[in-house]
Parts: sequence; structure tokens; C-alpha cells
Amino acid sequence: MQQARAWLERASRVTVLAGAGLSAESGIPTFRGTGGLWRQFRAEELATPQAFARDPKLVWEWYDWRRVRIAQAGPNPGHRALAELEKKIPAFALVTQNVDGLEEQAGCHSVIRLHGDIWILRCLACGRERRDRTAPLPVLPPACSCGGLERPGVVWFGEPLPNAAWSAAEDAAAGAEVMLVVGTSVVVYPAAGLVWNARQSGAKLIEINLEETALSPEADCSLRGKAGEILPRLLL
Repeated sequence: MQQARAWLERASRVTVLAGAGLSAESGIPTFRGTGGLWRQFRAEELATPQAFARDPKLVWEWYDWRRVRIAQAGPNPGHRALAELEKKIPAFALVTQNVDGLEEQAGCHSVIRLHGDIWILRCLACGRERRDRTAPLPVLPPACSCGGLERPGVVWFGEPLPNAAWSAAEDAAAGAEVMLVVGTSVVVYPAAGLVWNARQSGAKLIEINLEETALSPEADCSLRGKAGEILPRLLL
């Protein structure tokens, strides 16, 4: 802990890679955890273009349920600690695999969203995007003003990451002096590759996770526990 704190105090360029474990501490169910089952479906069965084409109402019922859960939650001490860290670091980037927007709600500004935003609705007919934080939505599936069907503005399994977000994430990883890896098992690519990009560029890797991951043996510092408890202590 002391060594990790010293690296952060000396660093002017810090990149954070945040995963589902960070949001889980706010009560948001994870895809792969014990809360990953919705009705009789797994997330991998619903978060696909094919599932939406077969049954858009079913997919939207799941996303609407998630939106309600997120609206009832809020940022936890881990989110707020990252917002405080951002204020101290001249070049800071928070690369998130989460879609809930809790990072911004906590006060983070330099957020790179790899997997999109659950509060964005995108029309399949005209491509228009709009932000709507209504939870629950009054009509499922929702429709655009043009009459087209809207989908959640998130990245589904089998879809590419947004080019601009991915390019920004690669630059942030390659330029980091310290990379914090928070609440992610580092098994989902291409996002997991950002960690090794940072390592190849000479960054110190600090992992914060409840359990050991594939990164743990390679990390310069691996801290076990909740991000909401460890991150505030790192900033002392």
C-alpha cells in the first residue's frame, strides 16, 4: 500500500481501467457474478444484436430493469476516490468497461467509455442518439421521433468497440506512468490488452480486486479488498 501510494504521489500521468467490480460495490449486478442471472437468462444471451432482432421487448425489459437498479444506486467511495485522484493528476484518464455512468456522477470528467452508455438510446432507423434517464421507461421497446425502433447505446457481444474511445484508451494506456486496474478480472479483450500496453510502456501496474486474477502475478502491487475501502486509503 505504501509503495503504491508513493508511485501515485510522484506520477503526473495516471490511467485507470475500471471493471464491473467497481460498480458492484454500489449494488449493480455483474454479468458473471451470482447476480448475473435475470429471470432464466444470462447476460450473454441478451446483450447481442441477434437477441434484439428476435425479441426487442425482452431485451429492453432486461435493460429497463438494469436502468432502474442503477437509478436507485449511486457512486460508492471508490468512485469518489477516483474523482479526487483526478483532481491531483495533471494527465488522468478513467477507462471504464461499465455503462452505468456512476463515474461521472461521482465527479469524474476524463472518462473513456469502452462499452457505451446505458442512458443513451440510439435509433436503428435514422441513427439519432438521445439521453434519457427515465427509469422505468414508459413504453418498451422505446421508439424514436422518426418512428424507428431504439436500442440501448451500449456495445453488445460481437460488436466492435467505438473507434474514438478505443483510440483514446490506447493512448492513455501507452502514456501512463501508473495504471490502476480496479475491479476487473482482465480476461475480456481487447480491453484487457490495455494493461499489457501500459506495462510495455513502462507503467507501474497497481491492481485492486477482491480476489486473485490473471494480472495478479504480473502486477507491481496487487491489493486485495474492496475498491471503496482501498482507493480512499491510497489517497491519504
